[in-house]
Amino acid sequence: MAKIIQKGDTFFAPKGSYFDGNVKIDGNFIVPAHTHFWGRLDVTGRLELGPGSGVALGITCGSAIIGSQTRIKGPIVATGDVTILDHAVIHSVQAEGKVILRTGVRVGDVTAKDTLIIHGRIKSGKLIGKNVKVLGD
Repeated sequence: MAKIIQKGDTFFAPKGSYFDGNVKIDGNFIVPAHTHFWGRLDVTGRLELGPGSGVALGITCGSAIIGSQTRIKGPIVATGDVTILDHAVIHSVQAEGKVILRTGVRVGDVTAKDTLIIHGRIKSGKLIGKNVKVLGD
């Protein structure tokens, strides 16, 4: 289990860390590449999940940027915006704000209360958004 560093209302996971159980962060959480969570991840603020990371269960957060080639086996539920970068594999996304899906993303159902923007080819379940924009091929 890794030690989390706090600077103001932002928390940082050390490089190369993994977390055995559920993690709850009251603030923003910046996670480096290849960090693994074997439980749930609850972040009240903004989550920046580094590339190649993994979450065994779901994520709840204010907003999120999910790095490329991450694997999240449970749903992402956000009160704000969610951006999912290239080739991430995500169970599902439910966001109160907008959702951006980058090329190569594999995701189940996606619900955005605001705009849903898709860049390039993705594989997905149902896509629901106030507006849906598809950019690129």
